[in-house]
Amino acid sequence: MSPGWPVVLTHGRIGVRPLRRRDARTWSRLRAENADWLGPWEATLPREAGPPATSYVGMIGTLRRRARLGQAMPFVLTWDDEMVGMLTVNGITWGSARWASLGYWVAKSHAGRSITPTAVALVSDHLLTTVGLHRIEIAIRPENAASLRVVEKLGFVEIGVARRFLHIAGEWRDHRMFQVLAEDVPAGLVARLGPPS
Repeated sequence: MSPGWPVVLTHGRIGVRPLRRRDARTWSRLRAENADWLGPWEATLPREAGPPATSYVGMIGTLRRRARLGQAMPFVLTWDDEMVGMLTVNGITWGSARWASLGYWVAKSHAGRSITPTAVALVSDHLLTTVGLHRIEIAIRPENAASLRVVEKLGFVEIGVARRFLHIAGEWRDHRMFQVLAEDVPAGLVARLGPPS
């Protein structure tokens, strides 16, 4: 189990909490309602990787197992305690690297309310302080203007382009790579957001 997991973090009306089995109905509804909104940015498995997990139970089982091993942290994004998206910490690496990557989505109905940047700030601060990581990375498709605004707002630094980095929407896609280091944000990322609304 990773230090600092499980945890609930909040800033005003926005929060993150661990993904639970009982979130299945809400998760399924959000995914169905937002299929067109999320489709262009969704990771897919290449044919040679075999079939993807076909159920919420399969997905959450894998994520919870990885969380117990200290490799991941699956969070729900909340607005007034209602699930409106997800943020997953992946690839937690210890030793001399001490880094992790973040991936996230939010329902179209709640886009534009600063939920995603606030959640990224909350989780990044937690990882860089309580958990003790040194570096947080976010990979974003060059066409994903909304996600690019998140890292811009928080001051993540672009470190380059990773060609054909992830299999997204059925093809290998280039991604712009961004990072924040612990020493870059001694006051934390949440402090950059201002007071909660």
